[in-house]
Amino acid sequence: MRKNFGSKPWSYPQPVFIIATYDKDGNPNAMNAAWCGINDTDEVYICMGSRHKTTENIEERKAFTVSMGDVKHVVACDYVGIVSGSDEPDKFKKAGFTAIKSEFVDAPLIEELPMTLECELVSYDKSTGRLIGKIKNISIDDSVLTPDDKVDVGKLAPIVFDAINKTYLKIDDRVVGQAFRDGARLQ
Repeated sequence: MRKNFGSKPWSYPQPVFIIATYDKDGNPNAMNAAWCGINDTDEVYICMGSRHKTTENIEERKAFTVSMGDVKHVVACDYVGIVSGSDEPDKFKKAGFTAIKSEFVDAPLIEELPMTLECELVSYDKSTGRLIGKIKNISIDDSVLTPDDKVDVGKLAPIVFDAINKTYLKIDDRVVGQAFRDGARLQ
């Protein structure tokens, strides 16, 4: 038997994306955003309100980065989601993050988070909060790569947001199937 819960923003997994920007004076800022995903093959979408400091920065600079939150930095990732850059100008530093200038967009990479999408603003609709960014580059720290340059999920240790229980969960590296192969057994 199933139980109905009505319309809610629940889906699994919801990645924990840390959006980083520079403000008009070049100061780095970051925010936690779980309502995001891939839009087409070279774009990301983010659902974010117009009153965020990060939104203001993106509109100003036309660029942002999207880093994967990880187990090692869960406290810092949560912190940047509960404190506004409008209220705390040193939020990035207080989180323990170090800004590295992207080579591809006018936005900072977060040195401590090993996987980052570097994006240019495509569009932002204030009425819906839907932001679209074009992925210009993906940078991944060598420390989480395999010898053949694939991501080692165990080393990356990404976290996801559980909206129902309001917790963060670790994604582990146990392989339970082979994509685009296992289903062929049913043909």
